[in-house]
Amino acid sequence: MLLPFSQISAVVGKDYLLKSPEDLHCYSLDASKMRSAADGVAFPADVAEISALVRLANEYRFPVFPRGSGSGMVGACLPRRGLVIVTNRLNRIIEIDVDNMTAIIEPGVITGEFQKAVAGHGLLYPPDPASLAFSTMGGNVAMCSGGPKAVKYGVTRDYLLGLQVVLPTGEVIRTGTRTMKGVVGYDMTRLMAGSEGTLGIFTKITVKLVPGPESVRTLTAVFDSLDCAVNAVCGILKNRIIPSTIELMDQAAIRVVENYLRIGLPVDAEGMLLIEVDGPNALLDSQISRVGEICRGTGAGRIEIARSDEQREILWQARRSISPALGQIRPGKINEDVTVPRTKIPELIRSIRLLAEKFDLTIVCFGHAGDGNIHTNIMLDRKSESERRRAGEAVEELFRIVLKLEGTISGEHGVGIAKSPFIKQEVGAEGLDAMLKIKLALDPLNIMNPGKMFVEDRTFLEGIFI
Repeated sequence: MLLPFSQISAVVGKDYLLKSPEDLHCYSLDASKMRSAADGVAFPADVAEISALVRLANEYRFPVFPRGSGSGMVGACLPRRGLVIVTNRLNRIIEIDVDNMTAIIEPGVITGEFQKAVAGHGLLYPPDPASLAFSTMGGNVAMCSGGPKAVKYGVTRDYLLGLQVVLPTGEVIRTGTRTMKGVVGYDMTRLMAGSEGTLGIFTKITVKLVPGPESVRTLTAVFDSLDCAVNAVCGILKNRIIPSTIELMDQAAIRVVENYLRIGLPVDAEGMLLIEVDGPNALLDSQISRVGEICRGTGAGRIEIARSDEQREILWQARRSISPALGQIRPGKINEDVTVPRTKIPELIRSIRLLAEKFDLTIVCFGHAGDGNIHTNIMLDRKSESERRRAGEAVEELFRIVLKLEGTISGEHGVGIAKSPFIKQEVGAEGLDAMLKIKLALDPLNIMNPGKMFVEDRTFLEGIFI
């Protein structure tokens, strides 16, 4: 495909257009470990330049692929030829309205930097994906990112008030409001959240904020039974305590981390919970003590409460070490973020253990027990054709199990390329057709991030893994 490079350069300037193979390679992959190259990469400076690029795409019939930091796990930003539009030059925090607790930012703002900026005003932007140190707010909106705090605070869409969007035909629209209420017309803001760059490119993002917590308390609890661990989670919530974080490590995760850190983790335990509560300082000691009592009452054999920030960091060390520790098992992994109702977590993990035996694979589970979001890591060597095949079959069976448990195949990673072959299993043929009609109504030429969500092939297993 030959892009109209002279026209693209006239829009963004020659210094902000890449076309050499070496430069294009850097934008041919994301955290999914898949790779697919573009014909060019442009770095527009503002909404007018993005709109002009999209209008060129319609005129010359080439696809465009919006991109933030490339931290996604499902290949949602990967190009298939065409032009990658990177939004990281739109990186201003335009306004933090302390009194109304709202903010307006551009899509290239780094999530963690935005959180620090609002924290300086005593406010909190809660969505906290693991990639927050480098992922962008635009990417977070496109994928509707979550994180450990979702059990109490919700996910990106719960803080999204409005957007400025360049539509696939080049028009610029504004969705939503700056107010907490607003019911005029269709909820285009919610439609755009999680649309994975298929319906438009965000150029301004309006979010609500909440007061920052005065303090935090942290606890770990060790269980001989996964059922007991989940009973503890349900018991805490039933007792009107909403932790900001409830993280679960299964036995495989505990053993992997202990082998990595050698810090005395209980390798015979079936599960370990990491629980945090936040809020007014005067209430937290009694809350965390009550959490400990509930865990003990449901079968926790060992409980440890952090009494200082240093101790809190030690308790978090095991959870944060899971991903680097996994590299000791196999050089690669497929990380699925399946989600089920909380009470069905034990059944899910027991089923995953059977999958591991059936397909002769190591599968490690950990994640956000408070909202049922379990990261299922299928370990493999991508150079082994046999392991790739068995891992693919395990993924298919995992998704069938999750849907049978009334769950979802993606809690926070999205669909992209990797899960596109399975989306119909969850939403049904009619549901998928309705989504496609919306896509084509806004993007009649299918130029905006094509090949995502609506492709039923097995691309993710057929040679584009690194």
